[in-house]
Amino acid sequence: MIHDVVITPLRQISDTRGQVMHMLRRDWPVFKEFGEIYFSTVHPGAVKAWHFHTVMTLNYAVPVGYIRFVLFDDRAASPTRGQIQEILMGPEHYILVTVPPGIWSGFKGMGTATSLVANCASIPHDPEEIARRDPF
Repeated sequence: MIHDVVITPLRQISDTRGQVMHMLRRDWPVFKEFGEIYFSTVHPGAVKAWHFHTVMTLNYAVPVGYIRFVLFDDRAASPTRGQIQEILMGPEHYILVTVPPGIWSGFKGMGTATSLVANCASIPHDPEEIARRDPF
């Protein structure tokens, strides 16, 4: 596990009408600040990687479909520098993954249907604080 990355099991409440899927509360220890919420879709087999934030904390959940979420710790002072962490995310493994700044991340759509990835970011999108690399 990469230092400072937090995985929080999420609650799902189901009844005959459907389901409520929790994601993040402001009274949880992982909550830093509200910047924006956005949703990203990824098709099966498609890769969205690599990106790195200098300020933003990411809070990812996958309520629809499945992804393989991959993290790489490139922080100079981190005790887990150079380590990779892979996490399968989706309704059957419904979790919140909190990623601090300084971690490279990306994901791949798994399964046979388009997946929906939700992110409650700690700051609004700022193109000046993000770096990107080719996924391959």
